[in-house]
Amino acid sequence: MARLVRHFVEEPRTCSYLQNVRASLEYRLMVDVTPIELEELLVRGWRRFGPAYFRPACSPCEECHSIRLDVHRFQPTTSQRRALKRSMRFRVELGRPRIDAERLTLHQQWHGTREDARGWEPTQLTEDEYATQFAFPSSTGREMAWYDGNRLVALGLVDVTANCFSAAYFFYHPDIARLSPGIGNVMRCVELARELGCQHMYLGYRVQDCASLTYKGYFQPHELLIGRPAMHEGATWKEAPVVSRTSNAE
Repeated sequence: MARLVRHFVEEPRTCSYLQNVRASLEYRLMVDVTPIELEELLVRGWRRFGPAYFRPACSPCEECHSIRLDVHRFQPTTSQRRALKRSMRFRVELGRPRIDAERLTLHQQWHGTREDARGWEPTQLTEDEYATQFAFPSSTGREMAWYDGNRLVALGLVDVTANCFSAAYFFYHPDIARLSPGIGNVMRCVELARELGCQHMYLGYRVQDCASLTYKGYFQPHELLIGRPAMHEGATWKEAPVVSRTSNAE
């Protein structure tokens, strides 16, 4: 059973996704969260990084929409199928998250490209920081490690339960950027979720006017969560209207 260590709403700050918008997140710091408890959180719009479970608490903005796919109804586009095919050149291993120099270096190489292209703040995770954010002990946490031979070229952090598959974070070596690895990762996650018998795959938040998150809306059909239901309330997901899928750029 989950043990709540701390519950708080952060002070408003500059939004990471939209210009001229103030944002804040509601946090629950918890340990010993069971798979069933995680499912109850995911269905109500919560995400996980290490021991931190969070969701938007911005007011009055409500542009962050929790998005999920029914993996059995999802219909990929031609370009999404191509990205999946390109990704199949890599061996993917699903296992418990690990910490080593290879993973730290890969994350630094990937983050550097984001700093240059998107103006992200420079960062270099220490081993302890990586352990807390990506490898914190969890009954549901897994990593999908992509290998080109024996070389680690990409890594996805996911949560897996009996009914849900949640894609939390993905980073890759700049050498494979031309292969659309972000799209390929979602496709590999969908395939694995089906194999494991999961019903839904959670993709985090869709922010329609944020260029770096636009690609999520091209995975269709998809459902969006209505509002921010409390834990004692039911959750309502509604299928989103079909949008043009002429581009699947990351």
